[in-house]
Amino acid sequence: MLRVEKNIDGRKCLVLTMKGKLLLSIMVGIFICLGVGFLAGQATQMSVKTWYTTLDKPFFTPPDWLFAPVWSLLYLLMGVALGRVWYFGIHHRWGKTAVYHFVFQLLVNGLWSLVFFGLKNLIAAMVVILVLLVLIVRTIQQFKTVDLLASRLLYPYLIWVCFATFLNGGIVLLNFL
Repeated sequence: MLRVEKNIDGRKCLVLTMKGKLLLSIMVGIFICLGVGFLAGQATQMSVKTWYTTLDKPFFTPPDWLFAPVWSLLYLLMGVALGRVWYFGIHHRWGKTAVYHFVFQLLVNGLWSLVFFGLKNLIAAMVVILVLLVLIVRTIQQFKTVDLLASRLLYPYLIWVCFATFLNGGIVLLNFL
């Protein structure tokens, strides 16, 4: 990870090894993803305890306590994936493209929370989550060109957002029909 080496002047300095740089990239990726998750959580916090409880929800709605740990785990996996793609692909055009796709879908992810819980607009949130699904699939495709493991780390996220899409759709149907 870190090792001491002598530079050209013969002075000792700390140097990150390749594994250390990968770990640093992963840590930054995790920080970014958890940061977006934290901000999205702030948008949802008040509505979950008030407005959300008044909505009719499908029978397959998980208990409220399950959402925070699931999203925390997903943001952690997303951060690891982002860090790996950043590390392995940042010096290549396709690596940068993959990172851009990821950042865009992450922003749309946060937007869904703002639209659903902040604006309390179920139909617009449905549109946002459908766009998010497409962006996640595109991001997985882009990540696969850089690092297969990184793309696979996004599959639980894709599965959860598919489930969330059905949940969002069920809430729309039960509350507007």
